[in-house]
Amino acid sequence: MKTVVKTTALIALLTLVAPMASPVFAATPKEPTVKLDASQAAKLENRLHEIKAMDLNSMTRKEKRTLRKEVKSIERQMNGGGVYVSVGALIIIILLLILIF
Repeated sequence: MKTVVKTTALIALLTLVAPMASPVFAATPKEPTVKLDASQAAKLENRLHEIKAMDLNSMTRKEKRTLRKEVKSIERQMNGGGVYVSVGALIIIILLLILIF
């Protein structure tokens, strides 16, 4: 009997705490996606080539880290935003379409 009460209390506690943790992740700001024209894209691509051509062995850790961050931000800008659908969501969507039609 005690184990049933303990497990029920644990489940109730988890269901109350779980929704409180989710807004923390939802509040993280995202970079706005801006459409790039051809000249801006060419500039960013040239900068990527310049960074890849640099001699990284002579740089300090801090300089390498800033270059890595710059490369990541440039790649995010060039890729733009996209809609990513997980495999599980894709299966659910297909099943719903089959059930509807």
